[in-house]
Amino acid sequence: MTESPISVFDRLVHAEPSPHTRPTLDTACVLGGSVAGLLAARVLADHARRVVVVERDEVGTEGRSRAGVPQDRQVHSLLPAGRLWIERWLPGFTQEAQDLGAVLATPEQAQTCFDGRPQAPGGAHALLGASRPFLESRLRARVLALPNVSTVRGRATGLLYRDGAVSAVRHTTDRGEEVLETDFVVDAMGRSSRLADWIHGDGYDKPRLERLHSGINYASALFERSAPAEDLPVACSLVVYPPPYPSGTAVAAVNAIEDNKWLALLVGFGEDRPGRSVEDFRAVCEELPPIYREAARGASVREVVTYRQSDSRRRGFTGLGRFPARLVSVGDAVASFNPVYGQGMSSAALHASCLSEFLRDDPRLDQQATEFFRLQEVVVDAAWAVSAGGDAARLDAENGVEVPEEVRQQRWALQQVIGATVLDGTIAKAFNNVSFMLRHPFTLADPVLLERAVAANQAAALTGGEAV
Repeated sequence: MTESPISVFDRLVHAEPSPHTRPTLDTACVLGGSVAGLLAARVLADHARRVVVVERDEVGTEGRSRAGVPQDRQVHSLLPAGRLWIERWLPGFTQEAQDLGAVLATPEQAQTCFDGRPQAPGGAHALLGASRPFLESRLRARVLALPNVSTVRGRATGLLYRDGAVSAVRHTTDRGEEVLETDFVVDAMGRSSRLADWIHGDGYDKPRLERLHSGINYASALFERSAPAEDLPVACSLVVYPPPYPSGTAVAAVNAIEDNKWLALLVGFGEDRPGRSVEDFRAVCEELPPIYREAARGASVREVVTYRQSDSRRRGFTGLGRFPARLVSVGDAVASFNPVYGQGMSSAALHASCLSEFLRDDPRLDQQATEFFRLQEVVVDAAWAVSAGGDAARLDAENGVEVPEEVRQQRWALQQVIGATVLDGTIAKAFNNVSFMLRHPFTLADPVLLERAVAANQAAALTGGEAV
């Protein structure tokens, strides 16, 4: 009997490192040293005598922004699923991050609001507040401290093959073009990965590319924070508004982060670009919940940084007739989502979990990694259902698109669940478990949960919006 996506997802989320691994590879190569690549390198370190990370940017462990990650100065969220998995594979990561200034917001300090109304108590999780460069630098320090992991500064330019399997990586360094012989390659080159073009040019099948317009505009600002993290009533907040968006703001977020700072975010869609100057940013924050006003009244540390992403993308690696063996892709090289949902780093962590399960099961490395891509597809489908599903519903509503009755019913059911999260802590917990990638979205289709949500919404309508 085929295992359900829910059970596969649960297994990947709760996977533990194998206590008894032995090297079955000589050299493994990871293309890209961002979060996805670093986590893949951590997994490979248990299965290869030598792991080499090829990264084009000059990187260190100081927490600096990188040219190859243009969005890294925006607010990033390490969802509970991602932190859970990282903590298992790099024990003590959370405490180490806190010791260096990151803020672990307790469930009581984590705030989520829909249309200005806070979620019901009981659904929150602890959330780690830090900037993306800080988190990545901490991961890099831990992974590169492993005795069999090293990094090479260079730009990957292509692959070489032997008997239908990848056998080497071509890359350029300051010494010119070099060839690194390898037994296994992980593509972690991000959203702009050229892997599909490389293998297609080499006579293999090209993964299918799917795009969904998102038209998202980010603006992030950095402010001084005077209060210690432990004294904050709210240390991280997410506010989501339905249209018409106040001041063009569809989503707002603020996190207490390292170095006694607040990192705040305003998001608009389409032509809405809120908070493009510090003055405009502060004006919008005055209309948001109190924590935003408090954060934005601190001294501004830098100019507002903007970022625009036109679409979400995913590449399909299952069902390909001819694909090189000893080669997989992870992270944004497989799927890059609307960043509002904060799924990127946690998806990368779960892709690494897929890689661990694949390598632990003694795979046939002379064949394409079909089982890995099947596992990974469960993770990608789950994240895509949340982010792309939300974007598709928004765009259809904006454009007056008539959707099939089945889709309309599914969207109605989800709105019932979302609406009830401000009324019922049990429903808030179920919804957040999906949003935070701890459970598969199919769990929200439970008829008992839907009946409870509908009942809560109907009762609230009769009592003027209060839970009963």
